[in-house]
Amino acid sequence: MSSSLLQMNTIFISILIEALPFILLGVIISGIIQIFVTDEMMAKAIPKNKFGAIVLASVIGALFPACECGIVPITRRLMAKGVPLYAAIPFMLTGPIINPVVLFATFVAFGNDWKIMIERGVVAFLVSLIVGLILAFQFKTPQVKNEIHVHTASKKMSEKIGDALKHTIDEFFSVGKFVIIGGLIAAAMQTYVKTSTLITLGHGVVSSNVVMMGLSYILSLCSSADAFIASSFRSTFNDSAIIAFLVFGPMFDIKNTLMMLSQFKTKFVFSLFVYVFILVLLLSLLIVH
Repeated sequence: MSSSLLQMNTIFISILIEALPFILLGVIISGIIQIFVTDEMMAKAIPKNKFGAIVLASVIGALFPACECGIVPITRRLMAKGVPLYAAIPFMLTGPIINPVVLFATFVAFGNDWKIMIERGVVAFLVSLIVGLILAFQFKTPQVKNEIHVHTASKKMSEKIGDALKHTIDEFFSVGKFVIIGGLIAAAMQTYVKTSTLITLGHGVVSSNVVMMGLSYILSLCSSADAFIASSFRSTFNDSAIIAFLVFGPMFDIKNTLMMLSQFKTKFVFSLFVYVFILVLLLSLLIVH
C-alpha cells in the first residue's frame, strides 16, 4: 500500500474515532426526545414570539454536548415534535460551538486565552440568530424529507423504552453511513489537497478568512478538537481567520453537509450554506481584531 493511501486510511480512522461517540450521544438524545417528549411539551417550551424562540434555541444549544454530527439527528427529531424551522436551525448551528465542552477546549487550546473563546461564542451566536430571522421570513414549511409521525401516549413505559432503543439503533445506522462517506471524502481531501497550497492563497484580509473556512470544511474536524488544530495556524493567520475557521467548520463540513442533505431538502441546505458562509465571513471580519 502506498504511503498516501496509508495516510488517508489513518486520517479516515481518526475522523471516525472522533465522530462516533458524539453521533451515538446524539442519536440517544434523539431517541429520548422522540419517545418521551410530547408535542404538547414542546409547544409550551417554545415562545410564540419568533424572535424569542430563535434566541432561546440559540442559547439552549449550550446544554447539549453534541458535535456537528450528533446535533443533526437531534434537530430533526425536535422538528418532528413541532419545533419550527427558524428555531431548530439556530439550535443546530450553536450547539456544537457554545456548549461548555467545546468552549473549555477552545480556552485550553489557545493557552487559557479568554478572548478567542469569547469571540468564537459571540460570532456563532450572532450567525445563528441572523440565520434564524432570515429563515423565519423565507421558509414557511419545515423543509424536511420524510415527515415522521409517532404516537406513543397510550404505550406502557416498557414499550416506550423499547421504542427509544429501537429508534436509537435505526438512527445510528442511518446517520452512520453518511459519516463514513463524509469521512472518506475528508480524508482524501486532506491527503491529496496540500494545506500549504491553501495557505499560499490566504495572504489578503478577506482571502485568509475564506481559506480558513474552506480548510475547516475540508478537514471536517470534531468541534471538541478543532481548536487544537486551529491554534497551530495562529503564527500563519490572524485571529479573524482563526475565528472564521472555528465557527464555520462546526456549522458546515463535509460530514454534516451529507447528513443535512439526507434530512433536509437540497435547496434549503444550499441556502443555509450560503447564509452561514456569508455571515461567518462578515462577522469574523467585523468583530474580531
